Amino acid sequence: MAIRIEGHDVAADARRVYDTVSAGGVAVVHLDVGYAVLGYTADAVRRIYAAKRRSFDKPTGIVGNHRLHRELHRLPEDRLAMIDAVTLEHDLPLAVIAPFRHDHPLLAAMDPFVRSNAVKGDTLNILLNAGELRNHVAELATTAGRLFVGSSANTSLKGSRYAVQDIEPEVIALADVVVDYGRSRYSTPDGLSSTMIDFSTFRVQRAGVCFDQIAAVLSTRFGVTLNRPEAAK
Repeated sequence: MAIRIEGHDVAADARRVYDTVSAGGVAVVHLDVGYAVLGYTADAVRRIYAAKRRSFDKPTGIVGNHRLHRELHRLPEDRLAMIDAVTLEHDLPLAVIAPFRHDHPLLAAMDPFVRSNAVKGDTLNILLNAGELRNHVAELATTAGRLFVGSSANTSLKGSRYAVQDIEPEVIALADVVVDYGRSRYSTPDGLSSTMIDFSTFRVQRAGVCFDQIAAVLSTRFGVTLNRPEAAK
């Protein structure tokens, strides 16, 4: 049965994105935390970084879901329980940074440049609970033995874009396919993106959307206090 959200055929849209990105193209897609740009090949990633004017010192994120997070990330059960509480029980979006399984076949199959650009030290980042479209694209890709990577669909440091019409022309021009589901669920006046937390150290890489709610869950339920860094977009 096709997955539908507010009149959108998520399964069909995810298939279009998967087919395009697998073939070396670039997709701009709706996420609950802001529009994102996805790629798979080294050429696509280089074009994304050039259009965004983004430094290669800043890694891409792996396009994944909860199943992939459990397979790739290496964390003790108490940390996994925290992530589940935030993303599954409280339905909040969260970018999880954590150590990973270097020997996982999906990582081994990645283009070396794309893999090296998705890894920072001993960690990689997977955004969780950012919408059914992203989850479905991730499932198609991983089932086929592929890992897509993504970044926010905006020029570097200019803030997330919550509507297709607000994406800069040089970024939207990259796209071989655009999936427009209207305004993102968590749009903010400050252009914040997802909250990013390194769960090996509880360092907050970015205090983004829903940060206060996430911090409250971790504090109330698990006794973990997060230190808010300088505001970042």
